[in-house]
Amino acid sequence: MARVPTSKDVARIAGVSQSTVSYVMSGKRPISEKTRRLVEDAIAQLTYQPNAGARALAGRRTNVIAAVVPFRSPLSAHGLMAFVEEIALAARARDHDLLIVTADEGPGALQRVVGGALCDAVVVMEVRTEDERAAVARSLSRPALFIGVPGDSAGLHCVDFDFEGAAALLVAELAGAGNREVAVLGWTPEAEERGINYVPRFRAAAERAAAERGVALRWCAVPAGQGAVEHCLADVLSTPGAPPGLVVTTGAQEVLNALLRRDLVAGRDVDLVALSTDAEAEAQAVPLTAVSTQPRDVSRQAMEWLFELLDDPAAPGEVRRVPAELTRRRSVRTAG
Repeated sequence: MARVPTSKDVARIAGVSQSTVSYVMSGKRPISEKTRRLVEDAIAQLTYQPNAGARALAGRRTNVIAAVVPFRSPLSAHGLMAFVEEIALAARARDHDLLIVTADEGPGALQRVVGGALCDAVVVMEVRTEDERAAVARSLSRPALFIGVPGDSAGLHCVDFDFEGAAALLVAELAGAGNREVAVLGWTPEAEERGINYVPRFRAAAERAAAERGVALRWCAVPAGQGAVEHCLADVLSTPGAPPGLVVTTGAQEVLNALLRRDLVAGRDVDLVALSTDAEAEAQAVPLTAVSTQPRDVSRQAMEWLFELLDDPAAPGEVRRVPAELTRRRSVRTAG
């Protein structure tokens, strides 16, 4: 059976974005005559017909995007705000408002905002490996996009940072600097217990990278609360001999301060790499070799795709990843 062409195919043939195809068909924005002709020729070539559901949906749009963001604590809210801010800016740039749903009610939040016709599309955040919202999202009448990747992502539209690639880069950097042992100061035990999707993905990739390079790997989940970093450092630094290379996933400033209290300086006495934003890495007294989680890039890509899905809600699901890149600074004594 021949595959039915989509607006994505039209965009590829015409050499334009899917949003441009949408604007040509809807007339919502002015398009140059040359671009319009390219799109119309591509439509004719493919004998493309807009999905009937998309046409019906377009006729009753609310111009509201919902973001399901269950804030559980001030710390989790702080970590998510860069994502939320970028989502709001992207929505506003397309004349849409943002409805933030903060209740931690699982599938009920999706059913409530879509079933009540409160929005045109939904962004789902704080994704778990076993996420009950995945099954609901597959049945929704409006597009849902996950920032994160549940264990069963079949049929879903997911965008996330490449945590697996980040783990491999960070471990490789420490191994390349001569460290034969790597200690990961990981996310809180609560994050592991909640099944936040990127934690096991990062950990499994770090373990693979260490095994491939013949490096011993230790994992210390750092609990929330005062003194937790001190406790974990005391554990990973207890073995006689040279300290292990450190991978820091959160709270880089606390780790650096705890090292200083032991008269240890990153880049002088111990090699340290971090999973952090570039701003955080560069703000430290010793700028950190790090892989940026790129929250704003993730959100921008998610929103661009979400607006494409509004015009082509039948588009097949897939997982898109923002690639990981390592930036070397001064917290590793030697590299490569």
